[in-house]
Amino acid sequence: MTSRFVSAAELMCRVLGMPDYRFGVIGHPISSATDAMMEEYARATIEQARQLLLRKP
Repeated sequence: MTSRFVSAAELMCRVLGMPDYRFGVIGHPISSATDAMMEEYARATIEQARQLLLRKP
């Protein structure tokens, strides 16, 4: 999820009965991000996914 849409994602989680659902968040926007920014987002996504999968806060 990009930072711009976190509140929408949280609302959808609540509506779908999963208020505690956790997801990764990267910067916004991605459509105009440079290659360097996309690499940074990718690294952040990998770290967040690792934490989510291993259930680390």
